[in-house]
Amino acid sequence: MSSTHNNISSQMQSFTHKDGVQLCSEQALFHIQADGVWQYQQSPLPTKFARMFSHILHCINDEHLLITPVEKVRVSIERWPILLVDVVKINQEFHVTSNLDTQFVVSELDIIVTEQEITVRLPRGLTGTLSRACYYRYINEFLTFD
Repeated sequence: MSSTHNNISSQMQSFTHKDGVQLCSEQALFHIQADGVWQYQQSPLPTKFARMFSHILHCINDEHLLITPVEKVRVSIERWPILLVDVVKINQEFHVTSNLDTQFVVSELDIIVTEQEITVRLPRGLTGTLSRACYYRYINEFLTFD
């Protein structure tokens, strides 16, 4: 990675953690449905825009926010903010892909299985749910039973 890219990344991280970044609205302007579909002010959001916004989605103190250098926007979540549809292991890292075709890289999958769903912890405080096919692929390819 170039030093310019690293510098921009570190500047963005410092912006997202500043207390001075103001909340845009007290109400959630965005909503993520249980099937992973995004809405903006109760209207479907095109996938390309949902993909773009998903890169600035954070969960801080159980509150989901889109955080830019100048403002924060609340996001309401029906179940989980990220629907994971694929998992691949490259070297010692897991690359999980969302329904929006965004990727997260984690060193290990911290999977939580309940009667209702299978979830995994992701970067930026987020939690994603594994689709059934993604979960079975994970079991078949990466777990060994002796």
